[in-house]
Amino acid sequence: MRLDKWLKVTRIIKRRTVAQMACDQGRVFVNDRTGKSSTEVKVDDKIHLELGSRALTIKVLDVPLKAVAAQDASSLYEIVEEIRRPPEILEWLGGDY
Repeated sequence: MRLDKWLKVTRIIKRRTVAQMACDQGRVFVNDRTGKSSTEVKVDDKIHLELGSRALTIKVLDVPLKAVAAQDASSLYEIVEEIRRPPEILEWLGGDY
């Protein structure tokens, strides 16, 4: 499954177009490489996302063939690390997060 679609199916990112934009802006990494929207996601991949004040590292546990129910979405991945940054850090980074 494509990276942008997997991010939407798992509900980590709510819309596929937003997932595509995050990939295009270099905010998504798959196995320590910049992830493109079309990158194929496989079981045991490590995905790192830089989204706003949050940095999230997750491990892929399953890649469904189609959309899953909302209550089952969180069973597709495991959160390895989650970092929340205070607003003053974001200003220091100079990004428009």
